[in-house]
Amino acid sequence: MNTATLHPPKLPVGLTAAAVAAMPSSAPAIQARGLVRRYGATVALHGLDLDIHAGRVSTLLGPNGAGKSTLVGLVLGRLRADAGTLQVAGHAPGSLAARQLTGAMLQSAGLAPQLTVQEHVALHTRYYPAPRPLAETLALAGLQDLAARRYEALSGGQQRRVQFALALCGRPRLLVLDEPTAALDAESRRALWQTVRALADEGCAVLLTTHLLEEAEALSDRVLLLAGGRVVADGTPGDIRTRVAARWVRCLSRLPLERLRALPGVHEAETRGRHVALRTRAPEATLRALLAEDDGVAELEVTGTSLEDAVLDLLKKEAA
Repeated sequence: MNTATLHPPKLPVGLTAAAVAAMPSSAPAIQARGLVRRYGATVALHGLDLDIHAGRVSTLLGPNGAGKSTLVGLVLGRLRADAGTLQVAGHAPGSLAARQLTGAMLQSAGLAPQLTVQEHVALHTRYYPAPRPLAETLALAGLQDLAARRYEALSGGQQRRVQFALALCGRPRLLVLDEPTAALDAESRRALWQTVRALADEGCAVLLTTHLLEEAEALSDRVLLLAGGRVVADGTPGDIRTRVAARWVRCLSRLPLERLRALPGVHEAETRGRHVALRTRAPEATLRALLAEDDGVAELEVTGTSLEDAVLDLLKKEAA
């Protein structure tokens, strides 16, 4: 099928390529003030204040029901706020101007199965005033060798890469990625990470949601932890980790878990395969006591708190 037979709609009157290039980049890509969204009696967002700026990957973390998907829906104009204000690059969410500056990759996409990869990308490119060249988009998404293949013939991971290509083909100022690496293998996941980082370094604002803490650690300049529709922590991954002042001591030990839990500073002890893992806020005191009580300690390792541990701790404190 030739792309000329698809009859893509002409670009509506909106931003010209020159207007896009001339727009100031200092305005936040997303600016929310007092944002509220309700579903009946349930309040999904409670007066959220938020600025998302260019050149950074900002990651939304939190349990199911925290408000992440609601915020994404509001930013893309798929939902409307019940109170507060929200702007996308200075425009109303969902407006033509906002859509021409935004690329989005959601958790699912209903794309025409009979079109080829190249036809899908060429079609979507026509919606934007200053898009990337087709070949560049295909290369960024790792689709050069799949360009002639029909969408229906692709694996789940390959289809996700097509969806990623459609999100970035318009050279967006704001890139919204909602669980982007679902169904991707490890190699494709890391290639996508590399592309996302490159786009942010070039000045794109990236709003990411993910359940993979490894992904958040690898990509994020900023982490926003949501719980109950509120931001309960906001900072770099390192900032979030330092809010939980703890270390892990991992080793082989003959002491029972009950005795290990009684060591100075230890507030958690568990078995991990052949090893035991002790979480402690006083690692020096813990190590001295451990070595004094068990001279057979082996394979000793001390590590910092991971982002996953910090997030779980902060959520527990919020729920308490």
